[in-house]
Amino acid sequence: QVYLKDSGGGLVQAGGSLRLSCAASGIAFKFSTMNYYRQAPGKQRELVATINSSGMTNYTESVKGRFAISRDNSRNMVYLQMNNLKPEDTAAYYCKTTWKQRDYWGQGTQVTVSS
Repeated sequence: QVYLKDSGGGLVQAGGSLRLSCAASGIAFKFSTMNYYRQAPGKQRELVATINSSGMTNYTESVKGRFAISRDNSRNMVYLQMNNLKPEDTAAYYCKTTWKQRDYWGQGTQVTVSS
């Protein structure tokens, strides 16, 4: 059974930092591409960051230079380090992967950035 567990969200002031974590089970983690998405109220869910099995990363333009995605294959964990947070980063953040042609999502973790 595939399971993704999101954690690490919270309330932070603008300019602050948070680190999100995603614990994965039920997949061959080291071979899996892992993604973070976010969804703000009234907006569509958007892809924020991706890390593939080789460790190559990709980011949406609005977070480049501020966010960093990483993975620990020994612990089946993926992380999203978020620095210099802005109020527009406020959203629910979700870990996502695709395994055997099915998409799996974490339950999400709320990030709220106050101005």
